[in-house]
Parts: sequence; C-alpha cells; structure tokens
Amino acid sequence: MSEQTPAEARAGFAALAAVAGPPEQAAAAEDRRIPGPAGDIPVRIYRPESDRPLPVVVYFHGGGFVIGDIATHDTICQRLAVGVPAVVVSVDYRLAPEHPFPSAVEDCDAATDWVVAHAAELGGDAAYLAVAGDSAGGNLAAVVARRARDAGGPPIAFQLLVYPVTDMTRSYPSHLESGTGYLLDTETMTWFIESYLGGADPGQSDASPLLADDLSGLPPALVVTAEFDPLRDEGEAYAERLRQAGVPVTASRYDGMIHAFYGMDSIFDAAKRATSETVTALRDGLG
Repeated sequence: MSEQTPAEARAGFAALAAVAGPPEQAAAAEDRRIPGPAGDIPVRIYRPESDRPLPVVVYFHGGGFVIGDIATHDTICQRLAVGVPAVVVSVDYRLAPEHPFPSAVEDCDAATDWVVAHAAELGGDAAYLAVAGDSAGGNLAAVVARRARDAGGPPIAFQLLVYPVTDMTRSYPSHLESGTGYLLDTETMTWFIESYLGGADPGQSDASPLLADDLSGLPPALVVTAEFDPLRDEGEAYAERLRQAGVPVTASRYDGMIHAFYGMDSIFDAAKRATSETVTALRDGLG
C-alpha cells in the first residue's frame, strides 16, 4: 500500500472491506452533509426502529487517516446500530495527505457537537452518547473524548476503541514483532503517519492520545486489540494508562487475530465474538 497513490490505496481498501459482506440485519440509513470547519462533512445516519429515543454512537472509520470512508464501514455500523440498538452516525472526516493533521480531529469534534445538538431530531438521546472507532478511528475517538473533557462537553458516556493508534512515535515492541507479514506492515504504517502528520510533532496529545499528561475523568472504555497487530502494545498501554487514571476500562485481546479483523464476521469466528463484545459494551455503557 505504501507504494500506491492514495487513490489506489483507497480503491484497494474498499475492495477488502467488501469482503465483510452485508449485515445480517439492516437499519434505515440516510446520507447527509453537516456543517464542518472547512466545508460540509458527509455522514451516514443509521436509525433502528424504536418507539423511544435511542442512545447515540458517533463512529469514526479506520484506514490510517488516508483511506476508508462511510461505505467501507457500513456493515460495522449497521451491526452496532441494530445490535445495541442505537442511532449510529458514521463520520466521513477529511483524509490525508490532501488534508493533514489536525483536519480529521477538527471534523470529528465538529461532527460530535452536531450530533449532540441534533440528537432528538435523529431519534436519539444525547444524554447517552458514545464515541467509537477502529484503528485511526480509535485514535480520533480517544482524542475527541479527551478534548470534550477539557472543553467541559459534550458529555460522552462511553468510548469504544478498536485497535486504536495511540502513539505516533511507534515505540512499542509489537511494531517490530508484527511489522511484517500481518497485513498492516511497518512500511504502510510509516506512510500513514507521515501522510497524516505532514511534519507535525508526533508526540502531541491530539496525535498520540497515549502521551497526554492527564487521562483522568475520561469516559469508561473498551479497548480491543489483536495479537498479531503492530498497534497491539500501544492499545493495551492506553488501556493501562486509563486504568491507572481511575477510568473504568476493559482491555480485550483477540489471540491469533491481525489488524482489520474487526467486522470480518463472515471470515473469522473471533470477529463475531468481537462484534458481540462491542455491542454488549456499548449497550451496557449507554444503559
């Protein structure tokens, strides 16, 4: 992937994501554009049938900040929407290298604020709000949660972080142990980070949430990791830092799995278990 253009990489990732297949059940979905800091942000809103306001999940897709979109993560969001059940808003934030850091952070902040302001209109209850994401999206969910804490809102009740990027300095052993041969390799991760940061300091907390000075007062979290994933150690280190800061957190490693297994329920039994675990965690965290 690191030898491709961004357009080629995005097309390849879309083909990989299609392997996940359609969801077992589907909620009504609507594509909209909402105001953002640099123009409209595309979102996809999933609304399960319900006679009461539902909790709300704002989902940020993975893809190294360079690839992925609301279409590649449609099945994941459908499963969460139906399973919890919840109104799920999937955010098509701006991608690097065309829009480097902190463009994605700004879009995700703005989208979360918009969802809170319009939750009732969407059939949701903003008092029961979660942020969620996988890989780069897990990074963005963690950053949005911390920035919301620092800003005094919006009130986020739970964060779901699936193999999140938490340390852009790549200083943990799993980057070497699983850096070759397990789909997400060292060269691709380097390309993602360099494309996203565009020369910005990788140690700042809006890029590397693990390196934030203070993680106290953050929402309860589920952190999912995979055994053969370069991001395994930094995800588990983030969970441990949350725990040390007094944040209720569950760290769940899926042995034998690689990066991007989440959502591939048609291929991996472990992916089915991860879907069930994340649905249950969101349901309990937003109950």
